[in-house]
Amino acid sequence: MNDDDTLTLSPPTPTPRPPARPGGSRAAPILGPAFVAAIAYVDPGNVATNLTAGATSGYLLVWVVVLASLVALLVQFQAAKLGMATGKSLPRLCRERFSRRGSLLLWLQAEVVVLATDLAEFVGAAVGMQLLFGMPPAMSAVVTAVVALLMLQLRRHGRTRRFELVSAASLLLVGAGVVYDVVAVGRQSVAELAGGLIPRLDGGGSLILAMGIVGATVMPHAIYLHSALVQGRGWPAGAAWRQPELVRRALRIDCLLGLGTATVVNVSMIALGAGLGAAAGGAWTGDLFAAHEELLNRVGGAAALAFAVMLLSSGVSSCGVGTLAGDVVMRGFLNLRVPIQLRRVVTMTPAVLALVLGVPLTGLLIVSQVVISLGVPVALFLLVHFCRDRSVMGPLVNDPLTTRIAACAGAAVAVLGCCLPLTLLF
Repeated sequence: MNDDDTLTLSPPTPTPRPPARPGGSRAAPILGPAFVAAIAYVDPGNVATNLTAGATSGYLLVWVVVLASLVALLVQFQAAKLGMATGKSLPRLCRERFSRRGSLLLWLQAEVVVLATDLAEFVGAAVGMQLLFGMPPAMSAVVTAVVALLMLQLRRHGRTRRFELVSAASLLLVGAGVVYDVVAVGRQSVAELAGGLIPRLDGGGSLILAMGIVGATVMPHAIYLHSALVQGRGWPAGAAWRQPELVRRALRIDCLLGLGTATVVNVSMIALGAGLGAAAGGAWTGDLFAAHEELLNRVGGAAALAFAVMLLSSGVSSCGVGTLAGDVVMRGFLNLRVPIQLRRVVTMTPAVLALVLGVPLTGLLIVSQVVISLGVPVALFLLVHFCRDRSVMGPLVNDPLTTRIAACAGAAVAVLGCCLPLTLLF
């Protein structure tokens, strides 16, 4: 992922090799980035928001998770196409094609989103360490930062596949923990779960939670990162221009596997929240520490352990992904590169202060997801702007229907974002 590398935006001369079969090994190098991006969709912000939604509203907001996941699938697919077609990340394209002032403003909003994301992920990992090992807040924060940096070394030393395998394993570990707890808690209703697919809200509280779910599900930093991750993966230069259908098919498979798994995990989180809320008779409203206690007291130690391990895995893996995304954002928009270690120290500071000062962590996680949701329309509109341009995308350009759907999704999230401050005030 070298910022100086570019891919010629004109179809190169085809080589005399036979076309690869769609299911052949030539598609294998592109598989993996969606699993890294999918970690962002099951981070501690998702855990807190989905558990709270399930505890306070039952299955009411399942439809929000499903629709947001479908939008995320479309968005990540476009981000991957953009990276493959241009050989550049979305932030870098913005820097090259917009004014210096415009790039600076885009960087500022993206940096706020990344900081809010880092806060959620870091706090979640630290909470997981507290639950597992009884660490004090400051120590758990430092250990989380160290583990996240160790994960990043896999990417920094060229071991991209190892980084992706660790990310995929973390995604499966989070999913296994949630599913185990859902089964252990019980009290699930298939009929109510199906009823949750009907779009509806119930007051301002559910609107805030819906915005939090959107922010936790459609992650702007994952959009910026995914456009960079697909580069330099062993495909010959210009493959996106010579074999667009092969590239599209490989990207679809990658996104469906990675983000499909994340969708199942997120719906399971709401089901877990609904089951725990029913078991507690409404006394539990989504707090992470209280969730651990509820599982320990009502279900048993194994369920509580699975919850803590799931939260720790979610936080640590997403911390690494968030730091990598921050590097892509700063390097792309500003052409600046800050050492990852220094960036981690800076971004961990708000989370450490929150842990030391005793700020209510579950509420902090939910607010962070609402902040993130306000950055979603910007990332979506940037994607639409470039992906509809044939001079940029070549044969991977969006068809008009895809462009309209993506634009409508961004507009809907923007409208919800404008309604949110009024909801908080009144």
